[in-house]
Amino acid sequence: MSASNPFLAPRTVLITGASSGIGLELAHLFAHDGYRLVLVARSRGALRELGDELQARHSVQVRISPKDLAHPSAPGELYQELQEAGVVLDVLVNNAGFGGNGPFLNTEWSNEAEMIQVNIAALTHLTKLFLPQVRAREGKVLNVASVAAFLPGPFMAVYYATKAYVLSFSEALAEELSGTGTTVTCLCPGPVATGFQKRAGTESNQMMKSPLLVDVRDVALAGYEGMKQGKRVVIPGWKNALVVQGLRASPRSIVTKMVSGMHEKKKSSN
Repeated sequence: MSASNPFLAPRTVLITGASSGIGLELAHLFAHDGYRLVLVARSRGALRELGDELQARHSVQVRISPKDLAHPSAPGELYQELQEAGVVLDVLVNNAGFGGNGPFLNTEWSNEAEMIQVNIAALTHLTKLFLPQVRAREGKVLNVASVAAFLPGPFMAVYYATKAYVLSFSEALAEELSGTGTTVTCLCPGPVATGFQKRAGTESNQMMKSPLLVDVRDVALAGYEGMKQGKRVVIPGWKNALVVQGLRASPRSIVTKMVSGMHEKKKSSN
């Protein structure tokens, strides 16, 4: 899909979870601005289709790398692959992630282990591997978390906890890199209608009927613009931002019960 060593141009971005949802919309935004793209997701077919579309529409170079980040070896394999191809990143977008729903007593450990691997371990490992070259080029890191990062999440306990890690890690790293020319942005969307809900089992969740629901394109654009501006945290939608600020000032016990109520339907069915 790519010509011999086409990534010598000055701006190259790697996007995980690029085949759908926020990652797909981010890929379109970066391509529109002329970035060379490295697209990572589990589905080779979906990546190839997206890569062909972006090349045709924006005349950009695209490299696809099908990887399942639930496998601990995947970040290292991806890094080695790009090293051998001479690819150097300006921007790293850690977007891949998934959730799960149900009382912790009843959920499957195998699903939660994969969730921790994708949402936390792979994100951290990829940042460890690629940050030196991003830093050398005064580039940017964009990590995708969620408004869940600000809350405890009964009946989605592990997912909420993984996103809290992403937010904390991103803010800490942003401070470490302060003044270097390299920025770290954490995108924290509220409810977004994507394929995430089907995999997490939250399609009937009350939040998906919420006025806080934001279009996936608007979420991606907010994250992209926030990243370009070097913002540390981006919460798309003024209603979501207002709610988060209110919740952060509220007693944690009350907030926890409120979140539990959001998952009430799922709770009663388990």
